[in-house]
Amino acid sequence: MLAHTNGCIYQIRSALDRAVHPPPPDPERFESTAVIALFLCRAKCTDLLFIQKADVAGYPWRNQMAFPGGHVDKTDAGPLATALRELQEELCIHPENVTVLGSIGHFQTINNKDIQAFAGIWNQQETIRSDAAEISRVFQIPVAHLLALHREKGYAGQRPNVMELTYPFEDVVIWGVTAKIVHHLLEVLITSEKTA
Repeated sequence: MLAHTNGCIYQIRSALDRAVHPPPPDPERFESTAVIALFLCRAKCTDLLFIQKADVAGYPWRNQMAFPGGHVDKTDAGPLATALRELQEELCIHPENVTVLGSIGHFQTINNKDIQAFAGIWNQQETIRSDAAEISRVFQIPVAHLLALHREKGYAGQRPNVMELTYPFEDVVIWGVTAKIVHHLLEVLITSEKTA
């Protein structure tokens, strides 16, 4: 579906630039957070990077699949700076090794968090290292696998209820707001395919 190496950045950026992304909500009602959906362009496939939160009692995101990210701090220059800072803190991926493609919109959680999601491409010039106290596992999931699920489950061209929206992979399931972000990304890529 996606061309790889040099063409990967162009194809993903072009698809994202042409798309309409979810707008921000009322800032008075939501706390600002940010994540980054990181693409890995390989010779034979393109993957998306996910983390599984640690299995810590009382932790609201316990065992959930997510993109790297977190709360916007007062010292951050903005949500993108937050996403890149969290990426470095959580996975030791440095901002200089990421080509940022831009914002892919705003996604809200049931507990009044507004997540501004960004997309980027990692050049894979370093080794991922994560803190086991915060992250239990790191997954590189093929975009082709996610697209196949998206079509098989009838999500393409639809807006499924968030309670029904799931993307299983191996022994884990992407659900909730992360699944909403994945759904939007896949719809953008499918639309781009149709207009190419």
